[in-house]
Amino acid sequence: MMLNWNLHRSTATPTLDPTGPSPPAAEAPPTTAPRKPRSRIALALGGGAARGWAHIGVLRALDEAGIEVGMIAGTSIGALVGGCYLAGKLDELEAFARSLTMRRIAGLLDFTIGGGGLFGGMRLTRRMQEHLQGLSIEDLDRPFVAVAAEVNTGHEVWITSGSLITALRASYALPGIFEPIHCNNRTLIDGAIVNPVPVSVCRAHEEPLVVAVNLHYDLYGRSAVVKHSASIQYQEPAPQKSNDMRLGLTGVMVQAFNIIQDRISRARLAGDPPDLALLPRLNDIGLSEFHRAGEAIERGYEEGRSKIAELKRLQETFAR
Repeated sequence: MMLNWNLHRSTATPTLDPTGPSPPAAEAPPTTAPRKPRSRIALALGGGAARGWAHIGVLRALDEAGIEVGMIAGTSIGALVGGCYLAGKLDELEAFARSLTMRRIAGLLDFTIGGGGLFGGMRLTRRMQEHLQGLSIEDLDRPFVAVAAEVNTGHEVWITSGSLITALRASYALPGIFEPIHCNNRTLIDGAIVNPVPVSVCRAHEEPLVVAVNLHYDLYGRSAVVKHSASIQYQEPAPQKSNDMRLGLTGVMVQAFNIIQDRISRARLAGDPPDLALLPRLNDIGLSEFHRAGEAIERGYEEGRSKIAELKRLQETFAR
């Protein structure tokens, strides 16, 4: 068979000998639909003490769905979980959280006398040092911000560099519980006092798609004003039922902190809302119930999974 190629055209056209057999048809290259671009997300992980283990479940759901996290801003336990995630230590943190029992929690608390908090926090710090020793925020492969508050001025402090352990300790230094952290001539306490769900931090970093994880939305509902009379003479409270618990000093402090976080969160998020909010149902888990990590993680995972479709739609929209 004679096969002559016309090389004067941009597309070669074969001329065939009519007496010879036809050549096999060339296989067309496989065609694949172009993958839709997706925008990375910025995560604002809120404070909430023991409820914050739910952040682990949320991050597991995002990773499972292939949602790429571009940066994390965290307050209190949100900073702890977010920092460990970016440091590649989420597995170790989850194993630690799931191993907690009330006895183990008591063993991690070192009582102090005359300090700025009931606990010094050094036993917890030693546990973090096993995995994060020597690691700085600059070593992380994505931007990370830990939010704290300064005692002397009330300033909101964004920790963006330096020791990762120091940043995490400052962000979760709950007033009256853990001693404040003294760093660079500032005395720092829990960032939930000023910014419980740090959406504003992500906005300041010019992140286009911000996702917030709010751990307090279902505790009280919207605030209300109640008109009350003090004219009735004070009466001793009725005896409590056997299944009721007295608040006590610690209980009053915890409830007060719950109210503060909830009201500040609602006020700040109303003025600067996220593009998507994840709201795990955690109202029955107390701030100090760290031994219920398994429940909190599962609820965070379920909430994360339930919002994946909406999140992917937002990603494609922002990418365009």
